[in-house]
Amino acid sequence: MTETVSGSATRGGKRKGLKMKRIFTKPGVHPYDEITWERRDVVMTNWRDGSINFEQRGVEFPESWSVNAANIVTTKYFRGAVGTPQREWSLKQLVDRVVGMYTRTAVENGYFATDEDVEIFDHELKHALVNQVFAFNSPVWFNVGTQSPQQVSACFILAVDDTMESILDWYKEEGVIFKGGSGSGVNLSRIRSSKELLSSGGTASGPVSFMRGADASAGTIKSGGATRRAAKMVVLDVDHPDIEEFIETKAREEDKVRALRDAGFDMDLGGKDIVSVQYQNANNSVRVSDEFMRAVDKGGKFSLRARLTGEVIEQVDAKDLFRKMAKAAWECADPGVQYDDTINDWHTSPETGRITASNPCSEYLHLDNSSCNLASINLMKFLKDDNSFDIQNFVKLTELIITAMDVSITFADFPTEKIGETTRAYRQLGIGYANLGALLMATGHAYDSDGGRAVAGAITSLMTGVSYRRSAELAAVVGPYDGYARNADAHKRVMRKHAGANDSLRTIGTMDAKIHTEASKQWSDCLRLGEKNGYRNAQASLLAPTGTIGLMMDCDTTGIEPDLALVKFKKLVGGGSMQIVNQTIPRALKQLGYQQEQIEAIVEYIGEHGHVVDAPGLKREHYEVFDCAMGERAIAPMGHVRMMAAAQPFLSGAISKTVNLPESATIEDIEQVYMEGWRMGLKALAVYRDNCKVGQPLSAAGKKEAAAGVEAQEPEVKVIEVNRPTRRRMPNQRPSTTTRFTVGGAKGYMTASSYPDDGLGEVFLKMSKQGSTLAGVMDAFSVAMSIGLQYGVPLETYVSKFVNMRFEPAGMTDDPDVRMATSVMDYIFRRLALDHLPYDERAALGIFSAAERTAQQRGEDPAVDREELAQSAPIEAKAVEPAAPAPARETKELTLESHQRFTADAPLCMTCGTKMRPAGSCYVCEGCGSTSGCS
Repeated sequence: MTETVSGSATRGGKRKGLKMKRIFTKPGVHPYDEITWERRDVVMTNWRDGSINFEQRGVEFPESWSVNAANIVTTKYFRGAVGTPQREWSLKQLVDRVVGMYTRTAVENGYFATDEDVEIFDHELKHALVNQVFAFNSPVWFNVGTQSPQQVSACFILAVDDTMESILDWYKEEGVIFKGGSGSGVNLSRIRSSKELLSSGGTASGPVSFMRGADASAGTIKSGGATRRAAKMVVLDVDHPDIEEFIETKAREEDKVRALRDAGFDMDLGGKDIVSVQYQNANNSVRVSDEFMRAVDKGGKFSLRARLTGEVIEQVDAKDLFRKMAKAAWECADPGVQYDDTINDWHTSPETGRITASNPCSEYLHLDNSSCNLASINLMKFLKDDNSFDIQNFVKLTELIITAMDVSITFADFPTEKIGETTRAYRQLGIGYANLGALLMATGHAYDSDGGRAVAGAITSLMTGVSYRRSAELAAVVGPYDGYARNADAHKRVMRKHAGANDSLRTIGTMDAKIHTEASKQWSDCLRLGEKNGYRNAQASLLAPTGTIGLMMDCDTTGIEPDLALVKFKKLVGGGSMQIVNQTIPRALKQLGYQQEQIEAIVEYIGEHGHVVDAPGLKREHYEVFDCAMGERAIAPMGHVRMMAAAQPFLSGAISKTVNLPESATIEDIEQVYMEGWRMGLKALAVYRDNCKVGQPLSAAGKKEAAAGVEAQEPEVKVIEVNRPTRRRMPNQRPSTTTRFTVGGAKGYMTASSYPDDGLGEVFLKMSKQGSTLAGVMDAFSVAMSIGLQYGVPLETYVSKFVNMRFEPAGMTDDPDVRMATSVMDYIFRRLALDHLPYDERAALGIFSAAERTAQQRGEDPAVDREELAQSAPIEAKAVEPAAPAPARETKELTLESHQRFTADAPLCMTCGTKMRPAGSCYVCEGCGSTSGCS
């Protein structure tokens, strides 16, 4: 973005500072003047009842920005009370507020050589932001330039010692960070185990017991916020005597949830009884050592040691302990792993202290009581029309971002004095990128391929090499970080390790070869300047999940992730949405050599089926280019691990990413992922097996026995007589209800008839035109279901089988009680359940009316006296009047899932109700931009 060189010391009136050169901007022309701006209305509605919960009309954004990006920025980042003159209404105001603070601070602290350099910095930064070339993390947009504390960091690491005062400080500090909308991580390994004695002679409580208090505090504070999952990480060392209890903590709670749900308690998301479940507000990770992993690999005993004396308290079988970790992760996705020796081998400041913990998403790893501010580059902005990568502008943009991020530490405020002191002394930065998955697909690279990994490794190496080279240049102007002198040898050793990894990078094609050549030059300059000047920043790069800011930049993919699906939904001005095939697909097909007619046919096929299998004219060897995180052709778990391993040697920190495994994955599969992550040099790793969380219809008991290797005893064979069911025919006259409905634009009628005394006995369905295939299938299904009901099949059985069935048509309905449906079947059986099943049975299935959902949100008893309603309502045929359509965004994730052929096991956004999607090891809501972790 900018071409810069270090200024020389003051000589002949010249001041010391950086020199800047324009790249995208022009002298005398403001970057805003080169953009076409337009006014829009942003209206957000309540997902529960359709009422308007946010409205700001006439906001101003570039014409190129999507509706979704503009909506998210308006609702999340514009400051000032809505409806007052103080409220921001233009992206220009937002960017001016933020960049103005950066520019003023840079001038006050002597970063630039001349006033012209200041103007170039200001203009280039504004150009990059309004053109979605990169974005700072969310706290910058929330706070910088406002009357609030100038909080710029999204990631924090705390420290807890083995004293009650320290533990209580932990609770308080965590609460302050949560209240500010950020997340923190902590290692509890200094706290004595429950197997050790206190000075008073009693037994210590152990860290797991103190986790209960912190979990309750986090749950209480976040309940007033916008996310369901707290942004919090808890780490315990593998040699802690309470490690087994820590490993199994969340898995036991999942067992509790299943038992309570089976007993009739409301354990659904937001349910009134779910608060009884503990430890759900944090991600848990075990900090494993090389010693432990070698013991697992070779087989042998491993020692658990006292916290104060280091003496061996117990010896365990390393393989057994490792299996318990994998088994717990198989059951509930926790714990993840952090590889302690690898992390500290790449530590730039070991003389100050070890790295013991991470932020909630595991990408920030540095000193205790420290923080990191993030920024992410939109890689697709550097893909030229000829599919080459714009290396020089990428280099210059990286220079610009590192300069700005370092400036922000100078003016930033911090939640605690200790964090402020450490961060100002070590100036940790976290530059990263988004849209890697889209970039690879657009250039014809499969995500899980040597070529794809070579591109990712080369880009990451270039980014970090430029960042540290710029950090050395900044050190010449404004000095190295305060802790550099005592850590200089270690810091330079890590720089050599990065450069050595770059030398070992194996290139595959022209694209990555050219990037690698530039990366080698940057690392050479970095080492030379660092030897002379030192470094301004102890840390420079990591890969964050880029949840909200990824949406702000209109990125197709987040962080290092592959594409989630080939079909997406685009919001339209004025409301509504349309389904589109990813725009990277035609570009990829063209890159692979397909003609326009072939491209159109393949894109049409993908739009209809959601995948490329059997697409007309598409060669099978090209299928892998279009593999996604989930769906028909999901990337194999080790494909994710290998991609992480390709980028990790070129990052100061780590990578926020979850390795997704299919529901059929075994405990051994997770053991392999954890072991290979260690062998490949990763710093941290988390897994998620589809549907491992509570909410799946199958009982987990049978799965657990099979997973643990417990074989069921062969049952004794007995011959018993079974009474054949008899049909209970409907009388000639019976009460019935007719419901007119619309699902995803498809209209239909349902007539449900009941026995005069009790129970549903007949259903007729009318869809589409008489004689159509759909109408015939529905007629046949109606007859089959009616016969089943008359033979005694409970309605509850039908509901449990057909609710959540996914196929088109799907989406928005006109029923106020069932706003969204994943298929016509899903709607029909939700409506039948609401009309004919008692509350307790529906609650067990997670089916509630609009009134019941509203009552739940108010904390009231949502149970409805069905008998009273029945007595007050006439027993005759009636039609349900259509309600106002639900907001278009409510259908997005569910309809998307129907194309992906999978159920996204993710929480609902508590702000707008849309199902969130994975973003690194966290989640992001595409409806409103809320995240469950770093953004």
